[in-house]
Amino acid sequence: MTIVTLLVSATQLAGILVTVTVAANAFSFSRYRKKNLLPLRSPIDESADILASFNVDAEGEDEFFFGLATAPAHVEDRLNDAWLQFAEDEPRKKSYKEVLEPADALMGAAAGDGGSQQAPLPSNEVNKTKKKRKPVKLSIEAMIRGFQKYIEVDEGEEVLGENEEVHHKVTAWHNVPHPEERLRFWSGPDIELKLAKDTGVSVFRLGIDWSRIMPAEPVNGLKETVNFAALERYKWIINRVRSYGMKVMLTLFHHSLPAWAGEYGGWKLEKTIDYFMDFTRLVVDSVSDIVDYWVTFNEPHVFCMLTYCAGTWPGGNPDMLEVATSALPTGVYNQAMHWMAIAHSKAYDYIHAKSSTSTKSKVGVAHHVSFMRPYGLFDVAAVTLANTLTTFPYVDSISDRLDFMGINYYGQEVVCGPGLKLVEADEYSESGRGVYPDDLIRRPYLIEHLLAVYAAMITGVPVIGYLFWTISDNWEWADGYGPKFGLVAVDRANNLARIPRPSYHLFTKVVTTGKVTREDRARAWSELQLAAKQKKTRPFYRAVNKHGLMYAGGLDEPTQRPYIQRDWRFGHYQMEGLQDPLSRLSRCILRPFSIIKKREPQKDDAELVVQPLQFSI
Repeated sequence: MTIVTLLVSATQLAGILVTVTVAANAFSFSRYRKKNLLPLRSPIDESADILASFNVDAEGEDEFFFGLATAPAHVEDRLNDAWLQFAEDEPRKKSYKEVLEPADALMGAAAGDGGSQQAPLPSNEVNKTKKKRKPVKLSIEAMIRGFQKYIEVDEGEEVLGENEEVHHKVTAWHNVPHPEERLRFWSGPDIELKLAKDTGVSVFRLGIDWSRIMPAEPVNGLKETVNFAALERYKWIINRVRSYGMKVMLTLFHHSLPAWAGEYGGWKLEKTIDYFMDFTRLVVDSVSDIVDYWVTFNEPHVFCMLTYCAGTWPGGNPDMLEVATSALPTGVYNQAMHWMAIAHSKAYDYIHAKSSTSTKSKVGVAHHVSFMRPYGLFDVAAVTLANTLTTFPYVDSISDRLDFMGINYYGQEVVCGPGLKLVEADEYSESGRGVYPDDLIRRPYLIEHLLAVYAAMITGVPVIGYLFWTISDNWEWADGYGPKFGLVAVDRANNLARIPRPSYHLFTKVVTTGKVTREDRARAWSELQLAAKQKKTRPFYRAVNKHGLMYAGGLDEPTQRPYIQRDWRFGHYQMEGLQDPLSRLSRCILRPFSIIKKREPQKDDAELVVQPLQFSI
C-alpha cells in the first residue's frame, strides 16, 4: 500500500506541476498576445489616390530624406579584411576537421594567431591515432547559443558523408566569379554613386573600414601602423558622393573587426575602446567637415551575438565557458556590449567637439529590431529572453548621446525550441528572413513598409528619413553572394555589369515624387498575387531540416520555394496565434464556438485600372 500511495502522490504532484507549468505559459502567452499580436488599425485612408506623401522638399525639422546604403565589407575591392580571410579559410583543414589534440598544443595554437592554425603535435604523439570531429548541422538559434555537436571518426576515415558537400565558412562565395572583388567600390565608386543619384535620393550611406586604415595593431603608436593613403582615398570617395549632390552618412563600425583585434579578443577587452578611438579620431579629423550624419556602430548586438556567443563570424572563437555563460549579466555578450556602449559615447563626444557649427553633424547608431513570435506555448519564455537581450538595452544605455536612432528591420522570426521555424504560411526572404524580398516581393514590401513609416509619422513618431538596403547585390556576410538584396542585379560573369530591376524604377518614382499612390500599391500587389496563384517559385538560400527548423548556414545553390498566398499588406496582416499542432487542433475545435468574427479581407477597388509601369533607362 505504501508504494501505491507514493505512486499516487507522485502522479498527483506531477499533474499539479504540469498544470501550473501550462497555466503559467498560457498566462505569459496571453500577455504577449495582447501586447504584440492584436490587429493593427491603420490610420491611412486607403481610398485616397495618394496614400502617403513625404516632405522631401522641406528643410529643417520637417525635412524627410530618402537614401541608399552600403558598407565596406559588402562592396570594397582590394580589401584584405577579416571577412576575406574568413571566406578564404580552407574548411576541411581549419573548420570542419578539427583535431582533438593535447591541451598544450591547443594552447600553443591559441597563443600563436588566435587559434586559426593547427599547432604541431609533440614528437612522441606523431604516430598515435588521432580522432577527428565532424560537425552536425544545427538550427540557427542553437548556433547563436553556441551549441555544437560532433561525431568522432578515425584519422583515416572520410569525414564527409556520401552525399555531403564541403561546407565553407561563407557560402555562395567560392562558386561565383571573382568574389574577392565584391563591387569594386574602392577602385571605381562612380558606378554605384551614379545609380544612387539617378534614383533621386539625397543621402548616401557608406562606411570606412577600420582594418584598411589600421592594418596592424598599433602597439608602438599610430605612426608606424596607419595607412594615411587609404584615409585620403576615403576622403576622395566622400567628396565624390557630395559631387553627386548627396549628403553623406558615414558608418565607423559595420561588422568589420580588424583581424589583429580578433586575435586578442576584440570587444571582449577594454583596450579595444582605445584602439577604436584612435581610428575614430583619425577619421573625424580628416572628414568631419564633409560628413552630415555619423553612425558609430551598426547593429552591435548582432555582431556580439554571432561573433562572441556563436563564433560563426570572424574574430570570435568563443570557448565553451564563454558560450555557456554568454547570456549572464557578467557574460561575454553583455561585456562586449558594455565596451561598445562606452566607445560610442566617447566617439559621440569627439565628433561633436570637432564638428563646426556650419556642418551640425548628427551622431547615432543603427539598431536591429526583429519581431519574434513563439511557435508553441512553451516558446514564449525563449522569445521573452531574446527580446530582453536584444531589443533596446544597448540604445537605452547610450540614450543621452544619441541625435538619432536608425532602425534596421528584416522581418519576423518564429521561435521553436532551440531554433527558428519555417512556417509554410509565411513569406520569407532568400536568406530565411520573414517577409524580405526577391524582386517580385520587394516591390510590395517597399510600398507596405513606406506606408508603415508614414503611419508612424502621422501618429507622432519623429521619422527623419528612410534608407533602403541596398543599391546593387553584394556580399551578404556569411551568406556570400546568395541573397539578392539590391535594387540592381549584378552579372558577376560579365565584368560586374549592372541591371536595374523593376524595384529600382519603383523606388525612383517614390523618391522623386515623395508619394506612394494607390495605383502603385495595387500594381505591385496584384503582380505578386498572380505569381502566387500560378504557383511560381523563387530562390531560397537557407537549408531546412525535416522538422522545419532552419539551419544556421546558407546554401551555395538555392532551393526553390513557392510564393505564398497571404495578405501581409500594412493594415491587412492578421497575426496568427500559436502554430504547434496542439494549438492548431484546439483552435479548430473551438472555432465553431467563437463569438469573434474573422475580419473580411478588403476587396480591391474594382474601378482602379492598373496600367503597366513604363520604364525609361
